[in-house]
Amino acid sequence: MTVRINGKNLTISQIVAVSRKFEAVELGRDAIPGIEASAEFVDRLAKGDRYVYGVNTGFGALADTVISKGKLLELQSNIIISHSAGVGEPLPEDVVRAAMLLRANTLARGCSGVRLGTVEMLIGMLNRKVHPVIPEKGSLGASGDLAPLAHMALVMIGRGFARYNGKTLKGGEALRLAGLRPLRLGVKEGLSLVNGTQIMAGIGALGVHDTEILAKSADIAAAMSTEALRSGAAPFDERVHKLRPHPGQVKCAANIRKLVAGSRLMGSKNSTQDAYSIRCIPQVNGAIKDTLDFCRGIIETEINSVTDNPVILADDGMVVSCGHFHGEYLAFAMDFLAIAVSELGDIAERRIARLIDPKLSGLPAFLINDAGVNSGFMIPHYTAASLVSENKVLSHPASVDSIPTSANQEDHVSMGSIAANKFRTVLFNTTNVVAIECMCAAQALDLAGGKAGIGVSAAHAAIRGKVKFIRKDEELHGHMRECFGLVRSGALLARVEEAAGSLE
Repeated sequence: MTVRINGKNLTISQIVAVSRKFEAVELGRDAIPGIEASAEFVDRLAKGDRYVYGVNTGFGALADTVISKGKLLELQSNIIISHSAGVGEPLPEDVVRAAMLLRANTLARGCSGVRLGTVEMLIGMLNRKVHPVIPEKGSLGASGDLAPLAHMALVMIGRGFARYNGKTLKGGEALRLAGLRPLRLGVKEGLSLVNGTQIMAGIGALGVHDTEILAKSADIAAAMSTEALRSGAAPFDERVHKLRPHPGQVKCAANIRKLVAGSRLMGSKNSTQDAYSIRCIPQVNGAIKDTLDFCRGIIETEINSVTDNPVILADDGMVVSCGHFHGEYLAFAMDFLAIAVSELGDIAERRIARLIDPKLSGLPAFLINDAGVNSGFMIPHYTAASLVSENKVLSHPASVDSIPTSANQEDHVSMGSIAANKFRTVLFNTTNVVAIECMCAAQALDLAGGKAGIGVSAAHAAIRGKVKFIRKDEELHGHMRECFGLVRSGALLARVEEAAGSLE
């Protein structure tokens, strides 16, 4: 499959395909006239006497500093060099590829003034797997993701560093080995490459995809625990949820019913009311699903938006300074999604605690025979509790903060990149918590005995394909890693949906 971009209809699934499956990218022919018209208009502006921000002026607080015609190209390379000031660990390869694709996509709209060859350079780097080394920290999420995007553009002009064929090389060397030649930036092109929201949008797009898998996998883990604890089925009754018909709640309850269909464990404890972490699964996991849908809508709009400044409206003969680079929408979405995903882990941890407590579960202490000599699943619960606690700290919103920069010209910023990076950590932590619940629930189901529902049985079989029943203490780290892989990759979800049907 080739992903064709024109700035208007890129999808999250296509971003995932390019970022993680290395699908080929090409520029849609319908985008070419707009790109060329925009570049020609900017070229005419540069030759004229009109002062245009980023074309023949400085940047930020230097917007009123006029640049002579002889230094216009130097101006564009200098913005890339000077703005490459990020710190921290390199962003993951899939995030880098997502950002490159998104930057190419927004430039393809023909509102940025870049030449056709500049868009094709980004696409060529993607297709030949030249991945700039981009430090994860340094963006304020307004004026775009300036520092990280500058590190991306640095490789395009033959500087900086890139990963190529498994090695970290100087940017120019990586391009040479890939059969590409460094760009000499044209008028406004340096500004156009760094002015945008593509780092946080890339993290958001991949994160929405991963959260959709995680949310369904969390329903699976919850159903497994529900059966292992022999809880009642009444809280998931369709008639009950029609009385409070939040879409996500209704979907979650339907998922649980589908997963436990045919169970002989459900309700066998004969308890009047189950704990909230069981009884309120649809109300909590459902709210997370609806939050995810809201955030998906923000991301889907952003990935096909022009996030440049100034915007070039070549057909109207206009160049407009605006604030499309501001990441507030993404900052809110990433903060909101981090809070939601954190709650997914929070309620899962409570079910883990119930599974290992014999007073609550009716099962052997810590899900192991000969407890005392064996500690069983005591410490995986500690790990889950630790991750949940960390998530609570990370769920403090970054978007409520702002620090004025550039001599107070840029006096309100979104901190969207900080929200996005926090979310990445919350997602990792919660995926581990759900994986630990799956592992504990599989052990509990074996100890409980009895016939589980069709979906739960499929989940149990998938886990047992990686992790055997634990009879005495052994190193659990490797087993936890295997379960993490099952959840994160979507393999657990695929196995269950094959047996029980699609989940929502």
